[in-house]
Amino acid sequence: MLSERSKVSHRSIVDFERGAREPRVLTKEALARALEAAGVEFIPENGGGAGVRLKKGGKID
Repeated sequence: MLSERSKVSHRSIVDFERGAREPRVLTKEALARALEAAGVEFIPENGGGAGVRLKKGGKID
């Protein structure tokens, strides 16, 4: 679960998703690290907008 892997509370993640509050920089970094460890790759903006994808050979467990 993302909250366990990132050490960010489930309630906080729900609030971020519904736009009730903005995450702090350290919280965003913790979430990004947890997602990257799970195989997510963040793609920089290249004219078509930023995005995400699974790393080659990656799988989400």
